[in-house]
Amino acid sequence: MTATPDRWGVIDEASIEEARQLIGVPLRRDRMQWNDFATRDAIRQFADGVGDHNPLWRDPEYASYSRWQGILAPPSFLYSVDATIVAPKLPGVQWIYAGTRWRWYDVIRVDDEFDVSVIFTRVEEKTGKRFGLWVLQTGEITYQRSDGGLLCIAEGRVARTPRREKQSTKKPELNQKTQPEITYTPELTDEQRRGKTDRMWEDTRVGDVIGPVSQSLTLNRIFQWYTGAQGALHYGGAHGDAVRYRRRHDDYEINKETGAKDSAARGHFSSKEGKDVGMGGAYDVGLQRIAWVIEMLTDWMGDNGHLAEVNVDVLRPNLVGHTTYFSAEITGTWFDQHPFVALNIEGRNQFNEISTKGEALVVLPSKEHGSVTLPLFGGNAERWTIEPD
Repeated sequence: MTATPDRWGVIDEASIEEARQLIGVPLRRDRMQWNDFATRDAIRQFADGVGDHNPLWRDPEYASYSRWQGILAPPSFLYSVDATIVAPKLPGVQWIYAGTRWRWYDVIRVDDEFDVSVIFTRVEEKTGKRFGLWVLQTGEITYQRSDGGLLCIAEGRVARTPRREKQSTKKPELNQKTQPEITYTPELTDEQRRGKTDRMWEDTRVGDVIGPVSQSLTLNRIFQWYTGAQGALHYGGAHGDAVRYRRRHDDYEINKETGAKDSAARGHFSSKEGKDVGMGGAYDVGLQRIAWVIEMLTDWMGDNGHLAEVNVDVLRPNLVGHTTYFSAEITGTWFDQHPFVALNIEGRNQFNEISTKGEALVVLPSKEHGSVTLPLFGGNAERWTIEPD
């Protein structure tokens, strides 16, 4: 349904209630799914988009000698299967990715085929200094193999915010502070990839720190993410496909210079457009930033560990030219059918501002309990673990 001009881009009780009517309703996902199969090419191209060169994702010979006996996909690969962006209704209202909670019950193997279901679960009204009234929308995404085996349940969070022209002109823009690019180098990394060497559960200690691991943002890295993880589908595709999509969904941005309907993604590629939407400059894709967190954790845990949960909030824009320093600290260990390690996650930019925050759970091989057993909790979607008091 097309919004009337006076309702386009409006956040108010009526538009929020319209979105709320979809809570509990299964949603179509043809625009949020890039990969249906975990082919070798799809896995490699996704890993290239993250910048993750773990041979377990790439090298058939290396992977054949692992306990998995074949190539796996990085846990974040599921972003390319379904992007976890659940943001129905509110036509013309900008959406900004706010975070994901991932719970992986099993690993993703080469040639896995996926069956995905999505339900809209929550709408929360928020207020703040930057945007005034805004909305946080949440959805639940269930990933199963084609044989019915449960792989993962994700919770995707999306902020719906007014566009800049709706904001008071008295509110300051974010400054786009930059510095020369700093790449992912050993000199800036306390933890190297663990690989084939087991990290044993009994050898971890509360207070142990991972990182810092640096990741710099450039336009090339954003382009690489798009080519490996999502293409243009999230924004309606291209050519006639995009025209049909925008007629149906009112999901576009008006280019102020040409008057044409344009992709809402252009703020990721242009400093001017990024400022126009209130982000301070060309900015990152939140999914990519969380994938960097996941890369840090899979490097740390080694080939025989299992990343069970990541719950990360994207707190502020990461601008082109910025470098983010990711780190994690162990906060607890316990055994609940599996040997768990809990960690707090943090990402700071070069100005020491926190841009990323979250928690993670890793299952490690154990001297007492043996190798990691999967699927976690026998694939029971109703079962999870919490840190004991």
